[in-house]
Amino acid sequence: MLDHSSRPSTLPHMPMDALSEVLQDFRLSGVNYGRCELRHPWSIAFPQQPLLRFHFVSQGPCWIYTQAQGWQKLNAGDLVLLPQGIAHRLASAPDVVGDSLKACQVTKLGSNVCEVVRDGTGATSTLFCGSMSLGACALNPLITLMPPIIKGCDVAGNDPIVGPLLAAMTAEAAQPQMGSATILSRMADLLAARLIRCWVNCTGASTTGWLAAIRDPHIGRALAAMHRDPGRNWTLESLAGLAGQSRSIFAERFSAVLGEGAARYLARLRMQLARDLLGQGGMSVAEVATRLGYESEASFARAFKRITSVSPGVVRRTISGRMDMDFGL
Repeated sequence: MLDHSSRPSTLPHMPMDALSEVLQDFRLSGVNYGRCELRHPWSIAFPQQPLLRFHFVSQGPCWIYTQAQGWQKLNAGDLVLLPQGIAHRLASAPDVVGDSLKACQVTKLGSNVCEVVRDGTGATSTLFCGSMSLGACALNPLITLMPPIIKGCDVAGNDPIVGPLLAAMTAEAAQPQMGSATILSRMADLLAARLIRCWVNCTGASTTGWLAAIRDPHIGRALAAMHRDPGRNWTLESLAGLAGQSRSIFAERFSAVLGEGAARYLARLRMQLARDLLGQGGMSVAEVATRLGYESEASFARAFKRITSVSPGVVRRTISGRMDMDFGL
């Protein structure tokens, strides 16, 4: 572990771009996918959820409704990303009401993939939809800053790869073959990462906040390191060493940009990750405490309750367990 109180002559080996350091751990976990063939008229409501959602339109018609933006038409090849999983509705036309899911035939193709079919005589909409949690805790602060809905076509002009990737997804979804669901899921992983990066690059510069911190050539290095290894025994000296700054300059700059000290930020980050781990139901409180670098379950429990106002045991009992797949979403 580094323990520098003054600026070293050479910086430790870290990527020049701290955002890339964060994004390289981008993984979609707890992913549920659905390939949908729906004949007009159809309409399906999607409630608010804590997971990221996406919808890819291989063939229309398709419209999406959100409370903030109303109805928006989606064309063939369009993809929408809903980072915070806000409530919304998809429909073959804005005037179609009700819930068509009850009339659909849902067939599970695997543990996390299903096929959804609605028979009829109207025009067919072919969609590839999914719900996912982010496997990288590092992205959580970024996701909370993003707009509630992002359309792939809106950022395609800022990334030459997005257009061809959308075209490849269209071709794969239109003529499904063996392994199509897996291929589409990998494409969705890459596309989501690139859309997030596009949004970051197109966002106006700011002198404070998480985006400003991750872009800072010094603070960004320390921030990325904390997110990649939150359970490490970080000290102000070791973080300052990663940042290539003195202890006092680093502490002052970190607080100025993020509005809180590094110790407080790290504690909140650990508790956020702890809540996710406890909610998955596969780890005991003691195991989570060890993973996050606490010497005892008791010290972890005290820190958890101090920051979240509830005990880790309560969280584990109330939100543990994987969400059941429903419509692949």
